[in-house]
Amino acid sequence: MSNERGTRTTDQSPPSETAAQPTAPPEHTQSGRTRRYVLAGIVLTLGLLTGAILLEVLSTILLALTVAYVLLPVQRWFVRRGLSEWMGAVAATMIGFASALVVFSPIIGTLYFRLEEIIALIEGLPEEIPISVAAFDMTYVVDVAEMQGLAIDTVSSIGASLALALPVLAIKFALFVILLFALLLKGDAAGRAAIAPVPHDYRDIVYALARRARETLYAIYVLQLATSVATLALGYPLFWALGYEMAFTLAMIAAILQFVPIIGPSLLIVPIAVYHIAAGELAAAVLVGVLGISLIAWFPDIFVRPRLAQRSAGLAGSLYFVGFTGGLFTLGAIGIVVGPLIVAVFVEAVDLLADEVNGDVTLEALAEDALEGGSASSDAETDTGDPDASPPDPPLADD
Repeated sequence: MSNERGTRTTDQSPPSETAAQPTAPPEHTQSGRTRRYVLAGIVLTLGLLTGAILLEVLSTILLALTVAYVLLPVQRWFVRRGLSEWMGAVAATMIGFASALVVFSPIIGTLYFRLEEIIALIEGLPEEIPISVAAFDMTYVVDVAEMQGLAIDTVSSIGASLALALPVLAIKFALFVILLFALLLKGDAAGRAAIAPVPHDYRDIVYALARRARETLYAIYVLQLATSVATLALGYPLFWALGYEMAFTLAMIAAILQFVPIIGPSLLIVPIAVYHIAAGELAAAVLVGVLGISLIAWFPDIFVRPRLAQRSAGLAGSLYFVGFTGGLFTLGAIGIVVGPLIVAVFVEAVDLLADEVNGDVTLEALAEDALEGGSASSDAETDTGDPDASPPDPPLADD
Protein backbone atom coordinates (compact mmCIF):
# COMPACT_ATOMS: atom_id res chain seq x y z
CA MET A 1 0.00 0.00 0.00
CA SER A 2 2.73 2.42 0.87
CA ASN A 3 4.49 1.67 -2.37
CA GLU A 4 1.31 2.29 -4.32
CA ARG A 5 0.69 5.57 -2.53
CA GLY A 6 4.28 6.57 -3.11
CA THR A 7 3.93 5.75 -6.73
CA ARG A 8 0.71 7.69 -7.05
CA THR A 9 2.27 10.66 -5.34
CA THR A 10 5.19 10.54 -7.69
CA ASP A 11 2.93 10.25 -10.77
CA GLN A 12 0.86 13.22 -9.67
CA SER A 13 3.83 15.56 -9.35
CA PRO A 14 3.50 18.68 -11.52
CA PRO A 15 5.52 18.78 -14.73
CA SER A 16 8.59 20.94 -14.85
CA GLU A 17 8.30 24.51 -16.12
CA THR A 18 10.84 23.85 -18.84
CA ALA A 19 8.79 21.04 -20.33
CA ALA A 20 5.61 23.15 -20.25
CA GLN A 21 7.04 25.93 -22.38
CA PRO A 22 6.41 25.41 -26.11
CA THR A 23 9.35 25.87 -28.44
CA ALA A 24 9.09 28.49 -31.14
CA PRO A 25 9.08 27.30 -34.75
CA PRO A 26 12.48 27.62 -36.38
CA GLU A 27 11.24 30.06 -39.00
CA HIS A 28 10.15 32.57 -36.31
CA THR A 29 13.47 32.62 -34.48
CA GLN A 30 16.34 34.94 -35.27
CA SER A 31 18.49 32.04 -36.50
CA GLY A 32 15.64 30.85 -38.76
CA ARG A 33 15.27 34.28 -40.35
CA THR A 34 19.03 34.55 -40.82
CA ARG A 35 19.04 31.14 -42.45
CA ARG A 36 16.31 32.23 -44.90
CA TYR A 37 18.21 35.38 -45.85
CA VAL A 38 21.42 33.42 -46.36
CA LEU A 39 19.62 30.92 -48.58
CA ALA A 40 18.03 33.79 -50.52
CA GLY A 41 21.46 35.35 -51.04
CA ILE A 42 22.82 32.02 -52.28
CA VAL A 43 19.89 31.63 -54.69
CA LEU A 44 20.35 35.19 -55.96
CA THR A 45 24.07 34.73 -56.49
CA LEU A 46 23.62 31.43 -58.29
CA GLY A 47 20.82 33.00 -60.36
CA LEU A 48 23.11 35.81 -61.50
CA LEU A 49 25.85 33.31 -62.32
CA THR A 50 23.38 31.15 -64.24
CA GLY A 51 22.12 34.21 -66.14
CA ALA A 52 25.67 35.13 -67.10
CA ILE A 53 26.33 31.61 -68.38
CA LEU A 54 23.02 31.41 -70.26
CA LEU A 55 23.31 34.90 -71.69
CA GLU A 56 22.89 33.74 -75.29
CA VAL A 57 19.50 32.18 -74.52
CA LEU A 58 18.45 34.72 -71.89
CA SER A 59 15.79 36.21 -74.17
CA THR A 60 14.28 32.75 -74.67
CA ILE A 61 14.24 32.18 -70.90
CA LEU A 62 12.59 35.56 -70.27
CA LEU A 63 9.99 34.81 -72.93
CA ALA A 64 9.23 31.43 -71.36
CA LEU A 65 8.96 33.01 -67.89
CA THR A 66 6.48 35.64 -69.02
CA VAL A 67 4.38 33.20 -71.05
CA ALA A 68 4.32 30.72 -68.14
CA TYR A 69 3.21 33.48 -65.79
CA VAL A 70 0.22 34.14 -68.05
CA LEU A 71 -0.59 30.44 -68.56
CA LEU A 72 -0.46 29.44 -64.87
CA PRO A 73 -4.19 30.19 -64.40
CA VAL A 74 -4.90 28.02 -67.45
CA GLN A 75 -2.95 25.12 -65.93
CA ARG A 76 -4.85 25.49 -62.65
CA TRP A 77 -8.14 25.57 -64.58
CA PHE A 78 -7.29 22.19 -66.14
CA VAL A 79 -6.40 20.80 -62.71
CA ARG A 80 -9.73 21.97 -61.28
CA ARG A 81 -11.48 20.16 -64.14
CA GLY A 82 -10.01 16.83 -63.05
CA LEU A 83 -6.64 16.60 -64.81
CA SER A 84 -3.50 15.87 -62.88
CA GLU A 85 -0.93 18.60 -62.42
CA TRP A 86 1.32 16.94 -64.99
CA MET A 87 -1.44 16.66 -67.61
CA GLY A 88 -2.61 20.19 -66.83
CA ALA A 89 0.92 21.45 -67.46
CA VAL A 90 1.04 19.49 -70.73
CA ALA A 91 -2.29 20.98 -71.88
CA ALA A 92 -1.23 24.55 -70.99
CA THR A 93 2.13 24.00 -72.71
CA MET A 94 0.35 22.88 -75.88
CA ILE A 95 -1.67 26.10 -75.82
CA GLY A 96 1.54 28.12 -75.49
CA PHE A 97 3.18 26.04 -78.24
CA ALA A 98 0.25 26.61 -80.62
CA SER A 99 0.15 30.33 -79.82
CA ALA A 100 3.88 30.67 -80.53
CA LEU A 101 3.44 28.87 -83.85
CA VAL A 102 0.56 31.15 -84.80
CA VAL A 103 2.64 34.25 -84.01
CA PHE A 104 6.08 33.36 -85.35
CA SER A 105 5.51 30.99 -88.26
CA PRO A 106 3.81 33.58 -90.53
CA ILE A 107 6.58 36.08 -89.79
CA ILE A 108 9.34 33.60 -90.61
CA GLY A 109 7.42 32.29 -93.62
CA THR A 110 6.91 35.79 -94.98
CA LEU A 111 10.56 36.75 -94.58
CA TYR A 112 11.93 33.43 -95.86
CA PHE A 113 9.59 32.21 -98.60
CA ARG A 114 8.22 35.51 -99.91
CA LEU A 115 11.44 37.51 -99.71
CA GLU A 116 11.70 37.93 -103.46
CA GLU A 117 8.17 39.32 -103.66
CA ILE A 118 8.96 41.88 -100.96
CA ILE A 119 12.10 42.96 -102.80
CA ALA A 120 10.14 43.18 -106.07
CA LEU A 121 7.55 45.35 -104.34
CA ILE A 122 10.26 47.73 -103.11
CA GLU A 123 11.91 47.82 -106.54
CA GLY A 124 8.55 48.66 -108.12
CA LEU A 125 8.28 51.88 -106.13
CA PRO A 126 9.03 55.07 -108.10
CA GLU A 127 12.54 56.42 -107.67
CA GLU A 128 11.24 60.00 -107.67
CA ILE A 129 8.11 61.38 -106.01
CA PRO A 130 6.93 64.80 -107.28
CA ILE A 131 5.24 67.03 -104.70
CA SER A 132 3.28 69.99 -106.15
CA VAL A 133 2.58 73.13 -104.14
CA ALA A 134 -0.38 74.81 -105.86
CA ALA A 135 -0.18 78.00 -103.81
CA PHE A 136 3.29 78.82 -105.16
CA ASP A 137 2.92 76.99 -108.50
CA MET A 138 6.03 74.94 -107.72
CA THR A 139 6.85 71.25 -107.86
CA TYR A 140 9.44 69.53 -105.70
CA VAL A 141 10.90 66.18 -106.68
CA VAL A 142 11.89 63.88 -103.82
CA ASP A 143 14.61 61.41 -104.79
CA VAL A 144 13.99 58.13 -102.93
CA ALA A 145 16.35 55.95 -104.94
CA GLU A 146 18.93 55.90 -102.15
CA MET A 147 16.33 54.98 -99.55
CA GLN A 148 14.99 52.34 -101.89
CA GLY A 149 18.43 50.75 -102.23
CA LEU A 150 18.92 50.86 -98.45
CA ALA A 151 15.57 49.14 -97.91
CA ILE A 152 16.44 46.40 -100.40
CA ASP A 153 19.82 45.80 -98.74
CA THR A 154 18.19 45.66 -95.31
CA VAL A 155 15.51 43.18 -96.37
CA SER A 156 18.09 41.01 -98.17
CA SER A 157 20.37 40.94 -95.14
CA ILE A 158 17.43 40.02 -92.88
CA GLY A 159 16.50 37.15 -95.17
CA ALA A 160 20.10 35.87 -95.31
CA SER A 161 20.51 36.14 -91.55
CA LEU A 162 17.22 34.32 -91.01
CA ALA A 163 18.25 31.48 -93.31
CA LEU A 164 21.52 31.03 -91.41
CA ALA A 165 19.81 31.28 -88.02
CA LEU A 166 17.05 28.73 -88.66
CA PRO A 167 18.87 25.83 -86.87
CA VAL A 168 19.57 28.07 -83.86
CA LEU A 169 15.97 29.27 -83.84
CA ALA A 170 14.75 25.66 -83.87
CA ILE A 171 16.91 24.84 -80.85
CA LYS A 172 15.72 27.95 -79.00
CA PHE A 173 12.12 27.09 -79.77
CA ALA A 174 12.60 23.59 -78.33
CA LEU A 175 14.21 25.15 -75.23
CA PHE A 176 11.24 27.51 -74.94
CA VAL A 177 8.74 24.62 -74.95
CA ILE A 178 10.69 22.52 -72.43
CA LEU A 179 11.22 25.45 -70.07
CA LEU A 180 7.58 26.48 -70.39
CA PHE A 181 6.44 22.99 -69.35
CA ALA A 182 8.84 22.94 -66.38
CA LEU A 183 7.68 26.34 -65.16
CA LEU A 184 4.03 25.39 -65.46
CA LEU A 185 4.59 22.14 -63.59
CA LYS A 186 6.65 23.66 -60.76
CA GLY A 187 5.40 27.24 -60.89
CA ASP A 188 3.86 27.21 -57.39
CA ALA A 189 7.05 25.89 -55.84
CA ALA A 190 9.10 28.54 -57.62
CA GLY A 191 6.71 31.25 -56.45
CA ARG A 192 6.89 30.08 -52.82
CA ALA A 193 10.67 30.00 -52.98
CA ALA A 194 10.79 33.51 -54.44
CA ILE A 195 8.58 35.03 -51.74
CA ALA A 196 9.98 33.06 -48.80
CA PRO A 197 12.72 35.59 -47.81
CA VAL A 198 10.25 38.51 -47.84
CA PRO A 199 8.99 39.44 -44.33
CA HIS A 200 5.26 38.96 -43.79
CA ASP A 201 4.68 42.69 -43.28
CA TYR A 202 5.93 43.43 -46.80
CA ARG A 203 4.36 40.58 -48.75
CA ASP A 204 1.34 42.67 -49.69
CA ILE A 205 3.72 44.83 -51.73
CA VAL A 206 5.05 41.76 -53.53
CA TYR A 207 1.52 40.56 -54.25
CA ALA A 208 0.53 43.98 -55.64
CA LEU A 209 3.57 44.08 -57.94
CA ALA A 210 2.93 40.50 -59.04
CA ARG A 211 -0.69 41.33 -59.84
CA ARG A 212 0.35 44.33 -61.93
CA ALA A 213 2.96 42.20 -63.74
CA ARG A 214 0.37 39.55 -64.59
CA GLU A 215 -2.14 42.14 -65.81
CA THR A 216 0.55 43.77 -67.96
CA LEU A 217 1.61 40.47 -69.50
CA TYR A 218 -2.03 39.64 -70.14
CA ALA A 219 -2.42 42.96 -71.94
CA ILE A 220 0.73 42.34 -74.00
CA TYR A 221 0.12 38.73 -74.97
CA VAL A 222 -3.64 38.20 -74.99
CA LEU A 223 -4.91 41.64 -76.01
CA GLN A 224 -2.20 42.36 -78.56
CA LEU A 225 -2.39 38.86 -80.02
CA ALA A 226 -6.18 39.05 -80.31
CA THR A 227 -6.06 42.46 -82.01
CA SER A 228 -3.31 41.21 -84.35
CA VAL A 229 -5.39 38.19 -85.36
CA ALA A 230 -8.38 40.48 -85.98
CA THR A 231 -6.16 42.79 -88.03
CA LEU A 232 -4.98 39.85 -90.16
CA ALA A 233 -8.54 38.60 -90.64
CA LEU A 234 -9.73 42.04 -91.76
CA GLY A 235 -6.61 43.07 -93.69
CA TYR A 236 -6.32 40.09 -96.02
CA PRO A 237 -9.78 40.38 -97.66
CA LEU A 238 -9.45 44.17 -97.79
CA PHE A 239 -6.09 44.14 -99.59
CA TRP A 240 -7.32 41.32 -101.85
CA ALA A 241 -10.48 43.26 -102.74
CA LEU A 242 -8.41 46.36 -103.54
CA GLY A 243 -6.36 44.34 -106.03
CA TYR A 244 -2.99 44.00 -104.25
CA GLU A 245 -0.98 40.96 -105.39
CA MET A 246 0.70 40.49 -101.98
CA ALA A 247 -2.50 40.75 -99.99
CA PHE A 248 -1.55 38.19 -97.33
CA THR A 249 1.94 39.65 -96.90
CA LEU A 250 0.54 43.15 -96.42
CA ALA A 251 -2.06 41.85 -93.96
CA MET A 252 0.65 40.02 -92.02
CA ILE A 253 2.78 43.17 -91.82
CA ALA A 254 -0.25 45.09 -90.55
CA ALA A 255 -0.87 42.41 -87.92
CA ILE A 256 2.75 42.59 -86.74
CA LEU A 257 2.58 46.38 -86.58
CA GLN A 258 -0.43 46.04 -84.26
CA PHE A 259 2.11 45.35 -81.50
CA VAL A 260 3.45 48.89 -81.97
CA PRO A 261 1.42 51.02 -79.55
CA ILE A 262 -0.59 54.09 -80.58
CA ILE A 263 0.43 54.22 -84.28
CA GLY A 264 0.28 50.50 -85.15
CA PRO A 265 -0.81 49.56 -88.72
CA SER A 266 -0.88 53.23 -89.70
CA LEU A 267 2.85 52.79 -90.38
CA LEU A 268 1.80 50.61 -93.32
CA ILE A 269 -1.41 52.28 -94.49
CA VAL A 270 -0.04 55.82 -94.71
CA PRO A 271 2.98 54.98 -96.95
CA ILE A 272 0.72 52.96 -99.29
CA ALA A 273 -1.67 55.90 -99.58
CA VAL A 274 1.25 58.29 -100.19
CA TYR A 275 2.55 55.96 -102.91
CA HIS A 276 -0.81 56.05 -104.70
CA ILE A 277 -0.93 59.83 -104.44
CA ALA A 278 2.57 60.08 -105.92
CA ALA A 279 1.51 57.78 -108.75
CA GLY A 280 -1.53 59.94 -109.45
CA GLU A 281 -4.02 57.29 -108.28
CA LEU A 282 -6.13 59.46 -105.99
CA ALA A 283 -9.11 57.09 -105.88
CA ALA A 284 -6.90 54.21 -104.77
CA ALA A 285 -5.24 56.44 -102.19
CA VAL A 286 -8.61 57.47 -100.72
CA LEU A 287 -9.87 53.87 -100.65
CA VAL A 288 -6.81 52.38 -98.98
CA GLY A 289 -6.47 55.34 -96.64
CA VAL A 290 -10.07 55.47 -95.44
CA LEU A 291 -10.77 51.73 -95.38
CA GLY A 292 -7.31 50.83 -94.09
CA ILE A 293 -7.33 53.29 -91.21
CA SER A 294 -10.93 52.51 -90.23
CA LEU A 295 -10.97 48.71 -90.64
CA ILE A 296 -7.35 47.69 -90.05
CA ALA A 297 -5.92 50.28 -87.67
CA TRP A 298 -9.04 51.45 -85.82
CA PHE A 299 -11.71 48.72 -85.77
CA PRO A 300 -9.74 46.00 -83.87
CA ASP A 301 -8.90 48.48 -81.10
CA ILE A 302 -12.52 49.50 -80.53
CA PHE A 303 -14.15 46.10 -81.11
CA VAL A 304 -11.74 43.45 -79.82
CA ARG A 305 -9.72 45.21 -77.15
CA PRO A 306 -12.61 46.45 -74.91
CA ARG A 307 -14.05 42.93 -74.72
CA LEU A 308 -10.80 41.52 -73.35
CA ALA A 309 -9.59 44.52 -71.36
CA GLN A 310 -11.21 43.62 -68.01
CA ARG A 311 -7.99 41.98 -66.82
CA SER A 312 -5.60 44.36 -68.54
CA ALA A 313 -3.20 46.56 -66.62
CA GLY A 314 -4.85 49.86 -67.47
CA LEU A 315 -1.43 51.31 -68.35
CA ALA A 316 -1.57 54.61 -70.21
CA GLY A 317 -0.80 54.37 -73.91
CA SER A 318 2.03 56.90 -73.64
CA LEU A 319 3.76 54.90 -70.89
CA TYR A 320 3.25 51.70 -72.87
CA PHE A 321 4.83 53.37 -75.90
CA VAL A 322 7.81 54.52 -73.80
CA GLY A 323 8.34 51.00 -72.46
CA PHE A 324 7.90 49.48 -75.91
CA THR A 325 10.39 51.71 -77.70
CA GLY A 326 12.89 51.80 -74.84
CA GLY A 327 12.83 48.03 -74.41
CA LEU A 328 13.08 47.42 -78.16
CA PHE A 329 16.10 49.69 -78.61
CA THR A 330 17.83 48.48 -75.43
CA LEU A 331 17.10 44.75 -75.31
CA GLY A 332 16.07 43.90 -78.85
CA ALA A 333 12.97 41.86 -79.67
CA ILE A 334 12.43 40.66 -76.08
CA GLY A 335 12.25 44.32 -75.03
CA ILE A 336 8.80 44.49 -76.63
CA VAL A 337 7.63 42.49 -73.60
CA VAL A 338 10.17 43.41 -70.92
CA GLY A 339 10.05 47.19 -71.51
CA PRO A 340 6.32 47.72 -70.86
CA LEU A 341 6.50 45.19 -68.01
CA ILE A 342 9.22 47.12 -66.18
CA VAL A 343 7.42 50.43 -66.72
CA ALA A 344 4.14 48.99 -65.40
CA VAL A 345 5.78 47.54 -62.28
CA PHE A 346 7.58 50.85 -61.67
CA VAL A 347 4.29 52.76 -61.92
CA GLU A 348 2.68 50.32 -59.48
CA ALA A 349 5.56 50.81 -57.02
CA VAL A 350 5.16 54.59 -57.26
CA ASP A 351 1.42 54.26 -56.61
CA LEU A 352 2.08 52.06 -53.56
CA LEU A 353 4.54 54.60 -52.18
CA ALA A 354 2.10 57.46 -52.74
CA ASP A 355 -0.71 55.54 -51.02
CA GLU A 356 1.58 54.62 -48.13
CA VAL A 357 2.69 58.21 -47.52
CA ASN A 358 -0.31 60.28 -48.51
CA GLY A 359 -3.24 57.87 -48.49
CA ASP A 360 -6.24 59.18 -50.41
CA VAL A 361 -5.19 62.83 -50.15
CA THR A 362 -5.12 64.61 -53.51
CA LEU A 363 -2.26 66.74 -54.77
CA GLU A 364 -4.31 69.93 -54.33
CA ALA A 365 -5.00 69.07 -50.69
CA LEU A 366 -1.30 68.43 -50.09
CA ALA A 367 -0.42 71.79 -51.65
CA GLU A 368 -3.02 73.59 -49.51
CA ASP A 369 -1.74 71.89 -46.35
CA ALA A 370 1.81 72.89 -47.23
CA LEU A 371 0.79 76.51 -47.78
CA GLU A 372 -1.21 76.60 -44.55
CA GLY A 373 1.67 75.03 -42.64
CA GLY A 374 4.09 77.58 -44.07
CA SER A 375 1.87 80.53 -43.13
CA ALA A 376 1.29 79.14 -39.65
CA SER A 377 5.01 78.72 -39.03
CA SER A 378 5.71 82.26 -40.25
CA ASP A 379 3.02 83.62 -37.90
CA ALA A 380 4.55 81.72 -35.01
CA GLU A 381 7.99 83.13 -35.77
CA THR A 382 6.53 86.65 -35.88
CA ASP A 383 4.83 86.20 -32.51
CA THR A 384 8.00 84.83 -30.96
CA GLY A 385 10.14 87.69 -32.20
CA ASP A 386 7.86 90.53 -30.92
CA PRO A 387 9.91 92.58 -28.37
CA ASP A 388 6.79 94.13 -26.79
CA ALA A 389 5.23 90.79 -25.94
CA SER A 390 4.83 90.30 -22.19
CA PRO A 391 6.51 87.27 -20.66
CA PRO A 392 4.26 84.46 -19.45
CA ASP A 393 3.16 84.46 -15.84
CA PRO A 394 5.13 82.18 -13.52
CA PRO A 395 3.34 79.12 -12.19
CA LEU A 396 1.63 79.48 -8.79
CA ALA A 397 3.33 77.76 -5.90
CA ASP A 398 1.41 75.24 -3.84
CA ASP A 399 0.17 76.50 -0.50
